[in-house]
Amino acid sequence: MRATLSTRCPFLTGEQLAQFETYYAMLVEWNARMNLTAITAPEEVAEKHFADSLLPLAHIPEGARCIDVGTGAGFPGVPILIARPDVKAVLLDSLNKRLTFLQAVLAELGLQARVKLVHARAEDGGRMDALRGGFDVALTRAVAPAAVALEWTIPFLKVGGASLLYKGAKAEEELSDAQHALSVLHARAELVHYDAPWGARYVIAAQKLEKTPREYPRKAGTAAKKPL
Repeated sequence: MRATLSTRCPFLTGEQLAQFETYYAMLVEWNARMNLTAITAPEEVAEKHFADSLLPLAHIPEGARCIDVGTGAGFPGVPILIARPDVKAVLLDSLNKRLTFLQAVLAELGLQARVKLVHARAEDGGRMDALRGGFDVALTRAVAPAAVALEWTIPFLKVGGASLLYKGAKAEEELSDAQHALSVLHARAELVHYDAPWGARYVIAAQKLEKTPREYPRKAGTAAKKPL
C-alpha cells in the first residue's frame, strides 16, 4: 500500500505515508464490522480512495476551510487533511456510525484539532447558520449527480468559494445536465480532467458567484427526486 501511494503521490512525506497506513489498517478492521467500502485490497485503496481523493489539491487554497459533504469513510476529507496540514475541515454525514469510525481515525492520526464532525443530512446542514456560507471549499465524492450535489454544496460556500465534485467517465454529461442548477444557484463551473492510471477521473469545479437564494437547499430528499 505504501509503495503504491508513494508512487502515485510522490509529494507525501514519510510521516504522511505512515498516517495513510494507519488509516488503511483501521478502515479494513472496522469494515469487517460495518459497511464502509467495497474496496479493501491495499493497492486499490491506495489508488482509488487515497490518491484519488488528492487529485484536486491544487484547487484548494492555502489555509482553506473545507466541508466534506457525505464523507462516508472519510473520502476525500481525511486524505486531504493528512496531505495538507494547513487545511481545516468539517466532515458531514447522515450516518452516525460512520462518524464514530472517523472519530477513532482522527484521534489515532492526531487530526482532531483541525476537524469537526457533523451528523446531518446535506440539506439540513446547508440551512444551519453555523455552516451556511462559511467555507472556502465544499467536497463531494460518489454522492449524487452533479445537479443534485451542487444544490447540496453551494449553500455551504462563501461567495467566491469552490464546490469540487469528484466524477468518473460521465462527468461531461453530468455537467451539461447541471447548467440550470448552476444558473439558479449563481455559480459557474469548469471540468478538470485527470489522467489517472486507475481510470478516467474528473472534477467539476464550480465557483459560487453570488449569495445563494434562501430557498436552497430545498427540504431533505427534494433535490434527488426533482433535480434543478
